[in-house]
Amino acid sequence: MVDFAITKPDMMVSVREVFGIETDLRVPAFSTRDDHVPEIDHAYRFNPEVTLAILAGFAQDRRTMIQGMHGTGKSTHIEQVAARLNWPCVRVNLDGHLSRLDLVGKDTIVIRDGKQVTEFQEGIVPWSLQRPVALIFDEYDAGRPDVMFVIQRILERDGKFTLLDQNKVIHPHSAFRLFATSNTVGLGNLSGLYHGTQTLNHAQIDRWNIVATLNYLPPEEEAAIVLSRVPGKDSENGRKLINQMVTMAGLTRKGFAAGDLSTLMSPRTVITWAENCEIFNNPALAFRLSFLNKCDDFERPIIAEYYQRCFNEELEGSWLVHTGAAQ
Repeated sequence: MVDFAITKPDMMVSVREVFGIETDLRVPAFSTRDDHVPEIDHAYRFNPEVTLAILAGFAQDRRTMIQGMHGTGKSTHIEQVAARLNWPCVRVNLDGHLSRLDLVGKDTIVIRDGKQVTEFQEGIVPWSLQRPVALIFDEYDAGRPDVMFVIQRILERDGKFTLLDQNKVIHPHSAFRLFATSNTVGLGNLSGLYHGTQTLNHAQIDRWNIVATLNYLPPEEEAAIVLSRVPGKDSENGRKLINQMVTMAGLTRKGFAAGDLSTLMSPRTVITWAENCEIFNNPALAFRLSFLNKCDDFERPIIAEYYQRCFNEELEGSWLVHTGAAQ
């Protein structure tokens, strides 16, 4: 069992001072950090509306879901709010391998006084419920049905959780908080972009008190983040290059929205591209290795056109001959 130094928030912080949002709101926080508190990323840019939604989750114990396209920083947004509140955080990815037993717990064989005995090992849900922890379910709409019904139990107003095998009812800790991130808000894989996502029933979604949407940042803010991650580009030419990269990413997002492309460049991809530029010292090569090689062959001429618009040069490589884009 992990013992937390402080079991409940013991101070109040100003949202204006800590997050730079113009409001008089003050939220509870912990005065000390422990190993479960995420590290502070000083370069992170907070979306005001989403930040207020997350802060409501922490301050008022509201079940809060953040939805949006991949790479927008949904989980990171929650973690960075928690980091500044010194609130312990546990992040669980609801991939297809996570089972009901992983969440609830199971009997395991352990050695006690030299003898094998059967002992119940708590899963992540009962462990978190009893502690001052913000539990984040990542990729919420990718969870298996049996897993989702386990989660549904703690979405109720009182949040009590019953361990049937142990004949035990767990009451949530006063500082337990629940968050989730999703790409589709339970609507399933309508766009064809998020394979493996499930269509969730309305009763499941309706139990979330707050649902906020996190979109991509304005170009100038996205460029600032990329520059903070790749400080080697902090020069006149480097900043110009990053602006061109962000513009290129914006074109792929517009192309995706229009149905011309089946994939797009997330901010994460732009950062990877900039990092690879430092390795290869060749933006075109770094672009191919960071994004282009993930794309459908038939869409590459469109992407090459976007690249020519942004960089005023043609992409070169064997794929041009293969697709006929060089003709």
